[in-house]
This record gives sequence, structure tokens and C-alpha cells, in this order.
Amino acid sequence: MDGAMGLRGLLLCVYLVSLLVLQAMPALGSATGRSKSSEKRQAVDTAVDGVFIRSLKVNCKVTSRFAHYVVTSQVVNTANEAREVAFDVEIPKTAFISDFAITADGNAFIGDIKDKVTAWKQYRKAAISGENAGLVRASGRTMEQFTIHLTVNPQSKVTFQLTYEEVLKRNLKQYEIVIKVKPKQLVHHFEINVDIFEPQGISKLDAQASFLPKELAAQTIKKSFSGKKGHVLFRPTVSQQQSCPTCSTSLLNGHFKVTYDVSRDKICDLLVANNHFAHFFAPQNLTNMNKNVVFVIDISGSMRGQKVKQTKEALLKILGDLQPGDYFDLVLFGSRVQSWKGSLVQASEANVQAAKDFVQRFSLDEATNLNGGLLRGIEILNQVQASLPELSNHASILIMLTDGDPTEGVTDRSQILKNVRNAIRGRFPLYNLGFGHNVDFNFLEVMSMENNGRAQRIYEDRDATQQLQGFYSQVAKPLLVDVDLQYPQDAVLALTQNRHKQYYEGSEIVVAGRIADNKQSSFKADVRAQGEGQKFSTTCLVDEEEMKKLLRERGHMLENHVERLWAYLTIQELLAKRMKVDGEERANLSSQALRMSLDYGFVTPLTSMSIRGMADQDGLKPIIDKPSEDSPPLEMLGPRRTFLLSALQPPPTRSSSNTQRLPDRVTGVDTDPHFIIHVPQKEDALCFNINEEPGVILSLVQDPNTGFSVNGQLIGNKARSPGQHDGTYFGRLGLANPATAFQLEVTPQNITLNPGSGGPVFSWRDQAVLRQDGVVVTINKKRNLVVSVDDGGTFEVVLHQVWKGSSIHQDFLGFYVLDSHRMSARTHGLLGQFFHPIGFEVSDIRPGSDPTKPDATMVVKNRRLTVTRGLQKDYSKDPRHGAEVSCWFIHNNGAGLIDGAYTDYIISDIF
Repeated sequence: MDGAMGLRGLLLCVYLVSLLVLQAMPALGSATGRSKSSEKRQAVDTAVDGVFIRSLKVNCKVTSRFAHYVVTSQVVNTANEAREVAFDVEIPKTAFISDFAITADGNAFIGDIKDKVTAWKQYRKAAISGENAGLVRASGRTMEQFTIHLTVNPQSKVTFQLTYEEVLKRNLKQYEIVIKVKPKQLVHHFEINVDIFEPQGISKLDAQASFLPKELAAQTIKKSFSGKKGHVLFRPTVSQQQSCPTCSTSLLNGHFKVTYDVSRDKICDLLVANNHFAHFFAPQNLTNMNKNVVFVIDISGSMRGQKVKQTKEALLKILGDLQPGDYFDLVLFGSRVQSWKGSLVQASEANVQAAKDFVQRFSLDEATNLNGGLLRGIEILNQVQASLPELSNHASILIMLTDGDPTEGVTDRSQILKNVRNAIRGRFPLYNLGFGHNVDFNFLEVMSMENNGRAQRIYEDRDATQQLQGFYSQVAKPLLVDVDLQYPQDAVLALTQNRHKQYYEGSEIVVAGRIADNKQSSFKADVRAQGEGQKFSTTCLVDEEEMKKLLRERGHMLENHVERLWAYLTIQELLAKRMKVDGEERANLSSQALRMSLDYGFVTPLTSMSIRGMADQDGLKPIIDKPSEDSPPLEMLGPRRTFLLSALQPPPTRSSSNTQRLPDRVTGVDTDPHFIIHVPQKEDALCFNINEEPGVILSLVQDPNTGFSVNGQLIGNKARSPGQHDGTYFGRLGLANPATAFQLEVTPQNITLNPGSGGPVFSWRDQAVLRQDGVVVTINKKRNLVVSVDDGGTFEVVLHQVWKGSSIHQDFLGFYVLDSHRMSARTHGLLGQFFHPIGFEVSDIRPGSDPTKPDATMVVKNRRLTVTRGLQKDYSKDPRHGAEVSCWFIHNNGAGLIDGAYTDYIISDIF
């Protein structure tokens, strides 16, 4: 069959949700090593509608905690007509996809990782309007789901191959590899193959399949380890997969887990390869430190029912696990803040019982004074320094549980972050637990990260009590505080986080970095920390002979995995840091994370993977994305789209009737930035410039009646000329309608809907229509976007892209007002104040300093000004060339024309 013809009927729908599953519908299977005739007979026996899975394999290679997974599945359609199948893979949330390929009828379709702006096409459009445009995202607890729907040609086969990578994290004295198995039918050749190489040596290894009876698991799971190597193989036959001897249904439905740990005979585990290093720090035989712990618990009305019941159950168990040398207190916050004792008390048997009685008795309040509760808990721990010096060598920990947003006392999130930061001052970690999905998890996460802790979501389920206890068990046994891992400054070119507030039993600290040339042999690590009653210190040197031996055993894979481990950790840390900052600092961190994501081929929140050679009937390409914590669950997503594995078709042309007609004359601001105010009753225009520094944010439109606003941030020209005025342009616009929680952030690179809540991101290469609560946003590919607000105005943002030879060396934006008659009379801002009639008179027209630009006297707002006649350009219809507009130019930043001084319009935030 001709390759191109063979692909024409191959339809693919790709949707990405958040979870890791191996499944195929209606069937996946294989019979390797058989003749074609016997294979076909067996395929017909086990196939569903003629479709079967010839093979489904997971290959996992772990080298020094860095895990590299390849999932491969081949699907065969033996029928005489097309059939649809589905391939699902659930991967850990912490993993990054690094490759994806589809092979069909001898043709390969390869994933291509780009920055998100470049990769995204028109999918966000459909997601906003309630459809699923080939991409689904739905986060589970710890996994993310990747699903592909495919219509396979008659008598043909398709192979999928997905690659993802992660760094395994040690928790409760072991590393865990989790593979979700769910093929939904009998598979001819099913295999999970895990290969582990750990230079320290493997101390234990186990593998379990939750879906298999113990006897069958013992028959089908082969596991072994010796020295540095461990191996697990799970290869059930078709009969071993059957749920009963005569059944065609499969037992394979659940988690396949591999757990292991490494030998801890040596304190030092320092790997150096290919100018990169990885340092794994998890010392053994340390004495548990006594701890000072304060539990800060939300008792607002929203906690009623199962939540408060499960919280109390968990607290009772946690209190019972306190050690006699620990000190503790409880703080409850609702409309008011109350504490059990108001100071730390020892975890004696009597005190623990009294605290349990307090927990069982407390009742719920109404509002949520989160700020007050946290500050009370911090105050109790801070008292240690002043009034309880004997406890100052304990490990102090603050744990806060909430299920909602702050509604009482201080409710401004930025102020709460500042208050908590200033109160803790780096003395101890803060761990935030967000109960359910009604919490602002990003807020809790930022707060924890700013204070040396982390946040965890507690899911509303029957096991919420166990989730709470499980979290506490991870921090219940601190072994060291103020852990500082130092490396020679002249040898390290890049370094991941090397200072940690606390180290807990069963965990591990991992530091990685790049080493300068010719510094590997002299490389070392010095570790300093405070333990129970004594200081801890050790120095780790590189064992060159051991490293040579490791390289001979593992070769390029060791070098590659150590480098990719460093890249993975660095990207994770850059993404975490950017959550805590804004403006230029956030942009710089994003730029670094993006560059490394592209260099190492990871699908991260800043990158996406498109699949070359695939498109649907509208010319749209499928996209693989990294879902966010707040991605909608699968059941909330709309119908999937179908894609064609063939040459791309051009998108449909928009009819002229669908094109927004622009007014002949508009008010707006563009280029350096020149403001043009159209005055229709005079059939004339007024112009002025604002000369300010890059980074300044200006209020353009503000309607106090509705809260609707438009603000713009200035950027500079990249080609800066010493001694000359550098032009500034609008590089970022923020449009907001608080009444409907609508926000739109526009830059020359992308368009983001509701950026504060992790909303969708669009490229200027998109052609899209977005709708949200009375606001319609139309993106016209590589040209402009139009925002129409019900009972408000209509606005246009123009994209200016620089071209070769341009005097401007950076893309920028223009902003125009197409319709403002529905805006209130109180609307203000540099543009908004001119939405309603303005009168002026011009007289005494006379020659100016430029013969082509006469001066005149203007009376406006009871002020007499000297103005100059000139030309400005309106780019609302032609972003490349613009149209000349004759106007009266008001000097000195519009002084005398605008209300007040132009500095009155400088604001602190884009929204």
C-alpha cells in the first residue's frame, strides 16, 4: 500500500490529562516468535472487533536515582475496516516527558519540544469554549494521565513510544517506582523490565502487583539484586492475565511497585562524571532530635462534617506518636484565634492526654483568620529563644492545615506572605497542608517555599486521615538542622540547593552541579550541620579509582544520567523559585528554566511537544503539555478531537462577515509610546507622549463603577544608545474585570487567560475565540486581538514584530479603543479620561521651530498650552505600515491636557 494513502485513514486524537496508566482500547496484545498464521489465529481469538495489542512493554533504567522510562505499545487491526483504539499512560507528577513517537504504516511521527508559545496552536480556544481540542489535562494525587485515541486503518498496525524521566525521591527509607497497569484486555506480550544500578550498592529490593493474588505474583514477578545491580521482570502470559480460566477479561488493573534502598555503609556518596556531580546525603545511625512542634488548624465552618472528623482522628494519632522529649502546642483559627496552652509544653503522658481531650472537644467557628492563626503559632515557637532557651537546640516545626481562603483579619495574600516571612525569619520550616480543592494551593505552596518547607494537598476521600498521618510521619523524626553542603568555589560553575533547614530520618538530600574543567580530581564536599546535642561535620572526597570502575561498568549511561539529574533538579528549582517572585526576576528565572528545558528536551510547564506531520481537518496539531496542579479532572473535559496522520491541511479561511470592522478613527497608544486621542466633535485629534523608564506600569483605563481596568508595562529598546534617549514601548498589557474574575495578560510572546490561577496560554500564531462571563477575546493570528466586554468597551491589542532593518530591536504592543460608549462617566486613566467629550479651542497658529510643524495656542480644561501640529501613526488596521494621523501635540508628557501629572498614573502591578 502506498505510504501516503495508507495514512489517509489513520485518525488520531491526543489528549493529555494528569495520571500514569498503561491501557489500550479496545485491545492491546502480542504473540512474538510465532508464525504469521498462528499469530493471526491467536489475534482473532483475543481481539476485540479485530483489534489486539501485539505488545505492551515498559522498560525502566535507574542509574543513581535517575529513572528513565520507555513505554512501547504496538496495536494491530486485523479487521477489514478502520477501528478506534486508545493508549493511556499514567506518569508521576514529578516526571518530565522527553520523547514521543508514533510509527504507522512505515512512517514515523516524532514529537518536537519547543517553548510553549511556539508549540501551542489553537487548542486553548476549544478548551475555553468547552470543547477538548485534542489535549486533556486532569491531575490525580501523584500521577498525570496521557491518553491517545487512534483510528487504525484496516489490516495495519501502529506503534506508540513514550519516554519520560524523573529523579526518585527517598521517603521512609526507600525509593519507589510506580507503574500503573490497565490494558483493559489480554495482551499477547506484556512486559515490565526494571534495571537498577546504584554505585553505593543495593541493600534491599522488592516488587509488588496490587492486582495479582500472592501466589500468581510469586510466579510472574522475578526480582534479584547483588552488589550495585538490581533487576525486576514482570512478564505474565496471556493465561496468567486472565481473570478466570475461561474469561477474556484481564486481571491487570492496578499499581505495579518496585521499592529499593541503597547501602549506607559510607556517609559519602559523591559521583563525578563528565564535568557534573551528584551528591547524595543520607547519614545513618544518628540520634533523633527532640522537636518543638505547633499544629495550626483551620476550624472554619467549611471544615464541618467529614473534614473535621478526619482531622481530629489524625491529630489524635499524631499526638500519640509524640516522644517524651518533644514539646508542642495547638492553635485553632476560625473567626477568632485560640491556642490550647499558648506556649510549648512537654509531651508527657498527662499533657498528651489533655491535648487529646482538647481536640475531641473543640467546635467549629465561621470565618477563616489564617493570618492570625499562623502568627500565633509562629509566636509560640519564637518564644523558645526568649523564655525557653533550654529548648533552643530542638528542631522547631510549624504545621498548618486549612481548607479555604483567608476571610477574616488580614486577607490580602501578599500581606500574609510578608507577615509570615517577617515573623519566621528563616528560623524553622513551615509545612502547609491544603485540605480539598477549594484552597489556593499556589498561595500555600509559595508560603511554604519562602519558609524552608513545602505544601501538600490532602484529598477529600476516605483515607484523608491516613494522608495526614502519612505526611506527619515524613517530618516526625528530625536528625539534623541547618544542613550546609559546601563545594570548592573555584570548581563549581552551577549548583542546586545546598542548604537545607532540616534533615529527617528516612529521607535524602541531593545536590548536583557542574564542575569546571580540570577540577574533577580535586573535587570534594564539606558537610556541616547541627545534630542532637552535638555538631555534625564530614568531608567527602572523589574516589577516582571507583569512578573509573563505575564508568567501565555503566559507561555513557552513567555520565548521561548524572548530567540529566543535575538538569532535572535545576529546572525543578527554577520553576519553584519563579513562583515566589514577579517582574524581571520572574522573567529571568523563566528564561533560564526554558533554556534548560529545551537544551535537555523536557516537557515542563514552559515547554510543549507538538507532533510533526499530524493535524486535524482544521490544520490543528496535537500538543503534549505539562498539566498544572489545578488542571480539571477528566470528567469535566469535553469531547475529544480527531487528528489526521498525513500532510497538514491549511486552516479554514475566515469569512469577511466574521471580521471585526474597525472604526475609521480610534483612540489609542502605540510605539514610543505615542497617545492619540480622537475628538469626533472636532473632527480632530490630540497627541502626547509619556517618557518613562522600562518596567514602569501605567494605568490606561480604569472604570471604578465596574472595576474594569487596562494597564500597560513599558519595555526598552534592546539596542541602547549611550547618551541618547532610549525609546520605550508597551511590552505587557493587563486587562481585568474583577466582577467576573477575568484577567488577560498580553505580551509580544503570548496571551494568558487568568494568569493568577494558572490559566491557559496562547501563542500569537493561534487563531482563537475565547469566551468567559460576558468577555469575548478574538485572537487574529500574528496580527491583533480584540477584547469585547458586555456592558463595557471593545479594545484592540496590535502585535508589532520587528523585521530586518528595523530601528526597533524588540517586539512590542499597541493598544486601541474601538468602542467606549458603554463605559461609565467616571472612567479614568491616561486613555479612559478621554472616553467622553472634551472641548478645546486652537488659535494663533504660527510657524514653529520645524517649518513643517506649526505651533499654536490651545485652551483646554481652562488651561492655555502651546501645542504643535504634527503627524502620528495609527496601526490599528495595518500593524506593519500604519496610517498617518494629523494631530495637535501636547508637550511635557501631556501636561495641561491630562488630569494631574503623568506620574499619578504610575501603578505598582499590572492588574
